[in-house]
Amino acid sequence: MDIREIQNLIKFVAKSGATEVKLEMDDFKITIKTTAEGTESTTTYVQQMPMQAPQMLAPQVAAPVATDAVTAPASDENSKYITVKSPIIGTFYRKPAPDKPMFVEVGTTIGKGDVLCVIEAMKLFNEIESEVSGKIVKILVDDSSPVEFDQPLFLVDPS
Repeated sequence: MDIREIQNLIKFVAKSGATEVKLEMDDFKITIKTTAEGTESTTTYVQQMPMQAPQMLAPQVAAPVATDAVTAPASDENSKYITVKSPIIGTFYRKPAPDKPMFVEVGTTIGKGDVLCVIEAMKLFNEIESEVSGKIVKILVDDSSPVEFDQPLFLVDPS
Protein backbone atom coordinates (compact mmCIF):
# COMPACT_ATOMS: atom_id res chain seq x y z
CA MET A 1 0.00 0.00 0.00
CA ASP A 2 1.57 3.29 -1.04
CA ILE A 3 1.18 6.76 0.50
CA ARG A 4 -1.47 7.83 -2.01
CA GLU A 5 -3.66 4.84 -1.15
CA ILE A 6 -3.25 5.61 2.56
CA GLN A 7 -4.23 9.25 1.99
CA ASN A 8 -7.33 8.17 0.02
CA LEU A 9 -8.26 5.78 2.82
CA ILE A 10 -7.97 8.59 5.39
CA LYS A 11 -10.20 10.86 3.28
CA PHE A 12 -12.76 8.07 2.81
CA VAL A 13 -12.88 7.34 6.56
CA ALA A 14 -13.24 11.05 7.38
CA LYS A 15 -16.17 11.41 4.94
CA SER A 16 -17.86 8.19 6.09
CA GLY A 17 -18.34 9.41 9.64
CA ALA A 18 -16.63 6.37 11.19
CA THR A 19 -14.69 7.17 14.35
CA GLU A 20 -12.15 4.35 14.09
CA VAL A 21 -10.98 2.01 11.33
CA LYS A 22 -8.33 -0.70 11.63
CA LEU A 23 -6.80 -2.30 8.55
CA GLU A 24 -4.35 -5.16 9.01
CA MET A 25 -2.47 -6.72 6.10
CA ASP A 26 0.45 -9.15 5.91
CA ASP A 27 3.23 -6.60 6.26
CA PHE A 28 1.62 -3.59 7.98
CA LYS A 29 -1.19 -2.39 10.21
CA ILE A 30 -3.09 0.93 9.93
CA THR A 31 -5.37 2.46 12.56
CA ILE A 32 -7.31 5.63 11.68
CA LYS A 33 -9.17 7.44 14.45
CA THR A 34 -11.32 10.51 13.86
CA THR A 35 -13.13 12.73 16.32
CA ALA A 36 -16.77 13.71 16.33
CA GLU A 37 -18.16 15.60 13.35
CA GLY A 38 -17.44 19.32 13.54
CA THR A 39 -13.84 19.01 14.68
CA GLU A 40 -11.04 18.56 12.21
CA SER A 41 -8.66 16.28 14.12
CA THR A 42 -7.62 13.02 12.48
CA THR A 43 -5.05 10.65 13.96
CA THR A 44 -3.41 8.02 11.80
CA TYR A 45 -1.06 5.26 12.96
CA VAL A 46 0.88 3.19 10.46
CA GLN A 47 2.90 0.31 11.86
CA GLN A 48 5.27 -1.82 9.82
CA MET A 49 5.09 -5.44 10.90
CA PRO A 50 8.45 -7.19 11.36
CA MET A 51 9.21 -9.45 8.42
CA GLN A 52 11.79 -11.73 10.06
CA ALA A 53 14.54 -11.72 12.64
CA PRO A 54 17.62 -9.97 11.18
CA GLN A 55 20.04 -12.18 13.13
CA MET A 56 18.79 -15.32 11.40
CA LEU A 57 18.83 -14.16 7.79
CA ALA A 58 21.12 -12.26 5.47
CA PRO A 59 20.33 -8.52 5.46
CA GLN A 60 17.62 -7.31 3.13
CA VAL A 61 19.07 -4.71 0.84
CA ALA A 62 16.92 -1.85 -0.33
CA ALA A 63 17.64 0.13 -3.45
CA PRO A 64 21.15 1.60 -3.25
CA VAL A 65 21.26 4.99 -1.61
CA ALA A 66 23.64 7.53 -3.07
CA THR A 67 25.83 9.44 -0.64
CA ASP A 68 26.75 13.06 -0.69
CA ALA A 69 30.47 13.42 -1.29
CA VAL A 70 31.63 16.78 -0.04
CA THR A 71 35.12 18.10 0.55
CA ALA A 72 35.88 18.16 4.28
CA PRO A 73 36.84 21.66 5.42
CA ALA A 74 37.63 20.40 8.96
CA SER A 75 41.41 20.90 8.95
CA ASP A 76 44.31 21.55 6.58
CA GLU A 77 45.54 17.95 6.62
CA ASN A 78 42.05 16.64 5.84
CA SER A 79 41.21 19.31 3.25
CA LYS A 80 42.60 17.21 0.39
CA TYR A 81 40.28 14.31 1.31
CA ILE A 82 36.64 13.79 0.38
CA THR A 83 34.20 13.03 3.17
CA VAL A 84 31.54 10.39 2.54
CA LYS A 85 28.54 11.25 4.71
CA SER A 86 25.51 9.27 5.84
CA PRO A 87 22.44 9.91 3.68
CA ILE A 88 20.08 8.56 6.38
CA ILE A 89 19.67 8.00 10.11
CA GLY A 90 20.27 4.43 11.22
CA THR A 91 22.80 1.88 12.45
CA PHE A 92 26.16 1.71 10.64
CA TYR A 93 27.55 -1.72 9.74
CA ARG A 94 30.94 -2.31 8.10
CA LYS A 95 30.04 -5.81 6.86
CA PRO A 96 26.97 -7.33 5.17
CA ALA A 97 26.49 -10.03 7.85
CA PRO A 98 28.22 -10.96 11.12
CA ASP A 99 30.10 -13.85 9.47
CA LYS A 100 31.15 -11.91 6.35
CA PRO A 101 34.29 -9.78 5.79
CA MET A 102 34.29 -5.98 6.03
CA PHE A 103 33.25 -4.04 2.91
CA VAL A 104 36.32 -1.76 3.11
CA GLU A 105 39.35 -1.21 5.35
CA VAL A 106 41.77 1.70 5.68
CA GLY A 107 43.96 1.58 2.57
CA THR A 108 41.33 -0.10 0.37
CA THR A 109 41.14 1.32 -3.15
CA ILE A 110 37.53 1.97 -4.13
CA GLY A 111 35.74 2.89 -7.33
CA LYS A 112 32.62 4.89 -7.96
CA GLY A 113 29.62 2.69 -7.10
CA ASP A 114 31.51 0.36 -4.73
CA VAL A 115 29.61 -0.53 -1.53
CA LEU A 116 31.31 1.04 1.50
CA CYS A 117 28.94 0.01 4.28
CA VAL A 118 25.34 -0.80 5.17
CA ILE A 119 23.04 1.42 7.22
CA GLU A 120 20.03 -0.23 8.83
CA ALA A 121 16.97 1.98 9.10
CA MET A 122 13.61 0.56 10.22
CA LYS A 123 14.73 -3.06 9.62
CA LEU A 124 15.85 -2.25 6.06
CA PHE A 125 19.52 -2.58 5.20
CA ASN A 126 20.62 0.18 2.80
CA GLU A 127 23.89 -0.25 0.91
CA ILE A 128 25.89 2.98 0.87
CA GLU A 129 27.82 3.31 -2.37
CA SER A 130 30.81 5.52 -3.09
CA GLU A 131 30.27 8.58 -5.26
CA VAL A 132 34.03 8.90 -5.84
CA SER A 133 37.02 6.75 -6.70
CA GLY A 134 40.06 6.76 -4.45
CA LYS A 135 41.59 5.19 -1.38
CA ILE A 136 40.01 4.91 2.09
CA VAL A 137 42.15 7.02 4.43
CA LYS A 138 40.06 6.89 7.59
CA ILE A 139 36.90 5.21 8.87
CA LEU A 140 35.18 7.69 11.17
CA VAL A 141 32.45 5.48 12.69
CA ASP A 142 32.66 2.26 14.72
CA ASP A 143 30.83 -0.85 13.52
CA SER A 144 27.25 -1.22 14.86
CA SER A 145 27.11 2.45 15.88
CA PRO A 146 24.12 4.74 15.39
CA VAL A 147 24.64 7.45 12.77
CA GLU A 148 22.81 10.68 12.03
CA PHE A 149 21.88 12.21 8.69
CA ASP A 150 24.92 13.93 7.09
CA GLN A 151 27.34 12.44 9.65
CA PRO A 152 30.84 11.85 8.18
CA LEU A 153 31.55 8.12 7.71
CA PHE A 154 34.75 7.86 5.65
CA LEU A 155 37.63 10.01 4.42
CA VAL A 156 38.66 9.18 0.84
CA ASP A 157 41.85 10.31 -0.91
CA PRO A 158 40.77 10.89 -4.54
CA SER A 159 44.35 11.08 -5.90
